[in-house]
Amino acid sequence: MTKTFLALLLLSTAIPAAAQDLGQKPPETVPVETTEEEGLSGSVSFEGNLEDLGIAIPAFATDRNAPTAANSAGTAALGRELAQVVFNDLRNNGLFKPTGPGSLPVPSYPEITNPAWATWTSRGSEMLVKGYVRGGEDGRLTVGCYLYDVALQKELARAGWVVPPVDWRRAAHKCADLVYSRLSGESPFFDSRIAYIAETGPKDNRVKRLAIMDSDGANHRFITNGRATALTPRYSPDYRKLLYLSYVDGNPRIYSYDIGTGRQTLITQSRNPTFAPRWSPDGRWVLYSMAVNGNTDIYRVSAEGGASTRLTDTPGIDIGGSFSPDGRQIVFESDRSGGQQCYVMNADGSNQRRISFGGGRCATPEWSPRGDQIAFTNASTFNISVMSPSGGGVRTLTNGWQDEAPTWAPNGRVIQFFRTERNSGRTGLYQIDLTGKNERRLATPADGSDPAWGPILP
Repeated sequence: MTKTFLALLLLSTAIPAAAQDLGQKPPETVPVETTEEEGLSGSVSFEGNLEDLGIAIPAFATDRNAPTAANSAGTAALGRELAQVVFNDLRNNGLFKPTGPGSLPVPSYPEITNPAWATWTSRGSEMLVKGYVRGGEDGRLTVGCYLYDVALQKELARAGWVVPPVDWRRAAHKCADLVYSRLSGESPFFDSRIAYIAETGPKDNRVKRLAIMDSDGANHRFITNGRATALTPRYSPDYRKLLYLSYVDGNPRIYSYDIGTGRQTLITQSRNPTFAPRWSPDGRWVLYSMAVNGNTDIYRVSAEGGASTRLTDTPGIDIGGSFSPDGRQIVFESDRSGGQQCYVMNADGSNQRRISFGGGRCATPEWSPRGDQIAFTNASTFNISVMSPSGGGVRTLTNGWQDEAPTWAPNGRVIQFFRTERNSGRTGLYQIDLTGKNERRLATPADGSDPAWGPILP
């Protein structure tokens, strides 16, 4: 997939006079430009809260309504779909107040680089996102994205991509990432994927299949058939593989699944109960927990398989294991103190120390990609909380019936988790902002648990 997604072309700032008529020679292209400006600073006119920032996102224009495998109605209809995906991304994250293509006029192709400012000023838009889509003779699509400050009548950012038709949604997510990053100063996260366990069947006999999808729930795909229970998936740092736990014949096995080829590689297996496999940040190692003679410890094994190394060796239950972004430390849960709490140790198992002292029980900790926070399940109230790596600054983000298993968005701002309903036992995937706002449920074709957010796609 990454080989066919080519980040490339940009529309020039001004359309040459000879190219004003649609259907003639397309505008010239220029190299990708970068800027060191971040956030609402410098040349950005808006000075209020981001939640009040009005962003207009009209349908993407096209030079001609060319046929494309991405939409049977051609590039004109695809332009509306592209804008709708950008609108949904920016609306659903809760940080902005966008207006979508359904209620906005459709710009002409020349207007992409020469906006009719009065049109957008009269609508009260502070920011304007414009884009275009062109169909190529080879079937690929060229998608461009521009962000404008309406008050300053100035371009803030632009980018473009040449993609196969199957990747048109990725181009839209990249556009949303461009807007999000430029206006918020945050790293992007829309062009990413989520793995989870899809659950079907009665409460006491659930069928659990491994599934993957885009960050907005699109392009859903089941990976396993449900004949064997699948648990706790995790994307590899390079997005090529999925790590998961499978009970094929009642015995646990940890597999690495190659998403491109469909090939599975057995990393380790045992007759002993095994839990929570996790990648190291460099993809070389896999952490997991295993119970032997009533004592559960954390182990490390090469991602290629082989002998395992035990990292913990204390009476009780040591479970989990999430690496810090630099790979130097591991956060995990343990009941060695008499109750379920969170601990940190060095990557080789040395210097084990408790970090959770705020009351309640601490479970399923996961380190933020930024390295500044650890999300965890408060196992006393079954809500999602965060704390600093030293255990301070504890904040509770959710207030559901049973919320657990947090996983971070690639930018460390949004947390995904799963919630179990009080009476039915049904499960669903939810997202919430690091501030504790903008909670929403992510639509899935089946009940969902054990979510895992991958890194930003290359």
